[in-house]
Amino acid sequence: MTVVPITSPDLDAAEVSWFAALCSDDYEYLGVPEGRLRSSWAHCSSLVREAEAQGFRNILCPSSYQVGQDTLSFVAGCAPITDRINMLAAVRCGEMQPIMLARTIATLDHMLQGRLTVNVISSDFPGEKADSAFRYQRSREVVEILKQAWTRDQIDFEGEVYQFHGLTTDPVRPYQTGGPLLYFGGYSPAALELCGQHCDVYLMWPEPKNQIAERMKAVNSVADRYGRTLDYGLRVHVIVRDTEAEAREWAEHITSKLDDEMGRLIRDRALDSGSLGVAHQARARDLADQYGYVEPHLWTGIGRARSGCGAAIVGSTDQVLSELRAYQRMGIRAFILSGYPHHDECRHFGRRVLPEMKTCSLPQAYGRVPQEPPATPLAEGPRR
Repeated sequence: MTVVPITSPDLDAAEVSWFAALCSDDYEYLGVPEGRLRSSWAHCSSLVREAEAQGFRNILCPSSYQVGQDTLSFVAGCAPITDRINMLAAVRCGEMQPIMLARTIATLDHMLQGRLTVNVISSDFPGEKADSAFRYQRSREVVEILKQAWTRDQIDFEGEVYQFHGLTTDPVRPYQTGGPLLYFGGYSPAALELCGQHCDVYLMWPEPKNQIAERMKAVNSVADRYGRTLDYGLRVHVIVRDTEAEAREWAEHITSKLDDEMGRLIRDRALDSGSLGVAHQARARDLADQYGYVEPHLWTGIGRARSGCGAAIVGSTDQVLSELRAYQRMGIRAFILSGYPHHDECRHFGRRVLPEMKTCSLPQAYGRVPQEPPATPLAEGPRR
């Protein structure tokens, strides 16, 4: 398998992240809601605290319109209750006016003292069915405006969706020089172009390794055209136990009460349910064996009741660790993990696998440092 080269520091270390189930995505039995696992501030913030205690370096805070909590509000609330873990906030481009979004993200970055990272998402809004090319153009413009706001004294932008001229950017500079790292996932040519030109970490969902390698090479070629180097990340579920038999038994347990019609309804409620990436997850399920395994330790059963990331690495401690190291040899350096229920699986992985891995924080590996404070007091603007 071809290894895709990366050149940023700490190449033998990985950013290992967990998942805050903001979007009503926590179960003991997939497709069977439980009050104790519902999406609430109490439950989801406790997931963040548990991930930090276990030593995870980042945590993905997802975004959905239909279910769950507001991502940016949740991240703000986590600032005073954490002090080490980074927060990966999912931002749907176009949901907020981009100048206001730049200010919001910069404020969050200061609240977290540089522990903010951003997952850039292109998707339809409620009631919208936009052309893919338009959605990615909107996302491209949002990212370009954010970068102007975070690095220049004035915003001048003429796009197809947004136009801004002569807007000063004081005081929207973030805590990190250049702004938070941008994580991005997408399968279409327009998605690869946006990521290769403007983003830092290309995220993928689980597929057979040869397909992941091809995807990495495709976006790497785009980044190379712009003289850039990307890092690569894998968003995948995990089930780890002392033995492979125990791990497979838990995989069967969490799907033992799943009604396929309910699973379809859960998948279809997501606004990205018709995306190319979701289609690839469905294809992996179609290629799997009778037990749902598309590779010896890659189980696709989770995708029966979940849009988006739909497979899990399943096995003993040594087997799961071996799989992650195989991905690292391919050039993957960021892992965003989750499992059901999220508290329990966070502890299983944190106690069994995480101590065996060398971990890093990608913002620190990139050398992000605080911005210099303003040289003069900021002028007061209008008050309401």
